[in-house]
Amino acid sequence: MKTTKYVASGGLAFTEASDMKKLGKHARKGWLLESFAPFGYTLRKGEPQNLIYSVDYQEDADADYFALFEEAGWKKVCSAGGDSAFHIFSASPGTRPIYTDQDSLIERYERERKMSGKAALPLLIVTIALLLVRMMSMNDWLPKLLGQIGLVAGLASLILLIFPGMPYIWYTFKLNRYRSGKRAV
Repeated sequence: MKTTKYVASGGLAFTEASDMKKLGKHARKGWLLESFAPFGYTLRKGEPQNLIYSVDYQEDADADYFALFEEAGWKKVCSAGGDSAFHIFSASPGTRPIYTDQDSLIERYERERKMSGKAALPLLIVTIALLLVRMMSMNDWLPKLLGQIGLVAGLASLILLIFPGMPYIWYTFKLNRYRSGKRAV
């Protein structure tokens, strides 16, 4: 019998609520969140549990940070992301949500946008520089080979830019919606 399985994520920036609901449904079937996996989650077979999940983003989380959540009824399940870590917690249904008011949600999305922006900005600069190298080589200012290298490297950095860039744009959208008094998508 299989004891672990992989569940895809739509990307926490975009499908956080549906991902957390999906993890809760799996927990009720006995598939409990164990860890993050590339573009998803690793679940381990266990006893069915009625759990809700929530995610929080916190750089340099310490013991006090996790103790605060535990006192509120949230148990840390897993963390990932290095310096710009995100953490998933589980709790019994009916536990007060991690974020309950507009101001704390705005603060959270500002942190998330800042973290994704830290990765997106350098990649944006590198992408523009490499694509400029490509454009300059088309006018015989630079050797053609250098232009080809610039094109390939520029396209590769553009692809990499999608991972922090799209969340940055989405968090900005969420922030604008919350600040205008509308519920974020």
